[in-house]
Amino acid sequence: MSGQQRNQIQIGATVDIVLKQDQRSGKLTRGVVKDLLTKSASHPHGIKVRLEDGQVGRVKNILTD
Repeated sequence: MSGQQRNQIQIGATVDIVLKQDQRSGKLTRGVVKDLLTKSASHPHGIKVRLEDGQVGRVKNILTD
């Protein structure tokens, strides 16, 4: 699932994000969502989240169990 819709992302979900410094390379970082930072219902580049380890980036994939 892509991370463009805010209502699809739950706190505690495992996601792949792109960090700001990795936007050019597209390198993904996996982690667990702590906070949703984007207030709008959707965003074309992905919803911005903070992971439990403190890293901030835009969601590219939502991993399902």
